[in-house]
Amino acid sequence: MMGLRMRWVLGALMFLAGMINYLDRSALGVAAPLVRADLHLDAAQLGIVFSSFSFGYAIFCFVGGYASDHYGPRRVLGVSMVLWSVFCGFTAGAWNLTSLLIARILFGMGEGPIGSTFNKTVRNWFPHGQQATAVSVGNAGTPLGAAVSGPVVGLLALNFGWRVAFVIITLIGLVWTIAWFAIATDHPSENPRVSPEELAEFEAGQKTQPPPSGTRKPLGEFLMRPAILATAFAFFGYSCILFFFLTWFPTYLVSARHLSLASMSFATMIPWLVGFVGLLVGGPVCDLIFRLTGNAILARKLVLVVCLLVAAAGIAMAGTVETVTAAITLMTVSVFFMYMTGNTYWAIVLDTVEQDRVGGVSGFVHFIANCGGIVAPLVTGFIVQATGSFYAAFMLIGAVAVLGAAGVAVFVRAPASDPIRPMLRPAGG
Repeated sequence: MMGLRMRWVLGALMFLAGMINYLDRSALGVAAPLVRADLHLDAAQLGIVFSSFSFGYAIFCFVGGYASDHYGPRRVLGVSMVLWSVFCGFTAGAWNLTSLLIARILFGMGEGPIGSTFNKTVRNWFPHGQQATAVSVGNAGTPLGAAVSGPVVGLLALNFGWRVAFVIITLIGLVWTIAWFAIATDHPSENPRVSPEELAEFEAGQKTQPPPSGTRKPLGEFLMRPAILATAFAFFGYSCILFFFLTWFPTYLVSARHLSLASMSFATMIPWLVGFVGLLVGGPVCDLIFRLTGNAILARKLVLVVCLLVAAAGIAMAGTVETVTAAITLMTVSVFFMYMTGNTYWAIVLDTVEQDRVGGVSGFVHFIANCGGIVAPLVTGFIVQATGSFYAAFMLIGAVAVLGAAGVAVFVRAPASDPIRPMLRPAGG
């Protein structure tokens, strides 16, 4: 590995972690028609089950971010992978609504730290001018994992039962953990595989920060900044789109569009694969605009606002069309542009928050975002139960995303009083 830049080896491991994360997370959405029939769940109960994951997940987004500032992202992410893999396996043992809810809450708690630990690792390892790209690479595995989940979980569930599918995907995460602990460190200076040239690149590419004042600013001071709150709410809108697609869209295709489970499993691959491309290119586009303009905040805002508005329009229109092909096409457009924004929320934190608070602020932003994972599936379940239609859910989720984009357009900026000025051109590659 000496010929490689070790930061990109860690980027590859984060990519695989993200892929495993969404393989595990989307498995229930794919298997939901079978689980619903086996455990005798109605639409409202299934919505509660879908949202229960995010009760545990949202809280531990913040806990994991805080822990990564204090214990390092290597340890926190490794332990997180072990816990969520084991708790994902617990889903296979569910025998009624209560046991399934407990399994999903514990599973969500295990997955909670992933986003903030990714961001902390990127902050610790990558030069400023590569950070949005690194966030994109690390997170690009998530839609790819969800794309694979459709056929893998669908075919396993059809041939061996949905419980076997959860046991098999549990083992994958445990194997990844071995590689992570063998290779990763919290900082490049701690890793014997890092060359002096790479370490010099990293140090030359860091943002210029004022010398430490001797007093560490309280975390709450960062969390109450309008830019952070607006970014968190925009991320909430992103998550409403994401979790609707992750949880209810497969059931929508089966119950409202009358696809078979096998057809649905392959149909849902298309938006995920296109989303993978969107997430992979979103970061480089951000970094390109940064290099051209010298203004990091402008680059993040431009990509976030434009793409989130297009994603909102796509999901709203998907609820109005007549054919299954049109619905899948519009959801594909929505997912692509939603994922184009995937790096920007993290990049805004990296651009505006001091290094020793990146984990905590990232965890808070991710916590607010994943409240969307509670709200969207739960509200959708009650809407479907009350109206027998998905139309209002599509429209509501689109409206929330529009409000999130508007908040970023108005409140995210880099005033002269900010302690970190992300307005200089990035040093080096």
